[in-house]
Amino acid sequence: MKRFKVRFTPEAEADLLRLFDFLLEQDYTAAEKAHEAIAKSIELLQVFPFSCRKVLGGDGNPFLRELIIPFGASGYVALFEIENRDTVTLLALRHQREEDYH
Repeated sequence: MKRFKVRFTPEAEADLLRLFDFLLEQDYTAAEKAHEAIAKSIELLQVFPFSCRKVLGGDGNPFLRELIIPFGASGYVALFEIENRDTVTLLALRHQREEDYH
């Protein structure tokens, strides 16, 4: 089975740290579980990036997509682009209750 390489932009890495730090201040166990949920969901992108929803609006790029990451009562959303037949690039992450990517 073909596997895509998943890479993070510096902005996506910063988002991941921001989300983790926020939870870490509240509840260490929840922060660990959120990290695990995000990591496991991102593994899906290695095999099935085309199964994720296309981003609405924008320039209509069919390779710009969002991965919904369930966690607790809400979850997270990862914005990514299928760069080529080998690489998926995570562009940003946000909590589902946030209005937009930072």
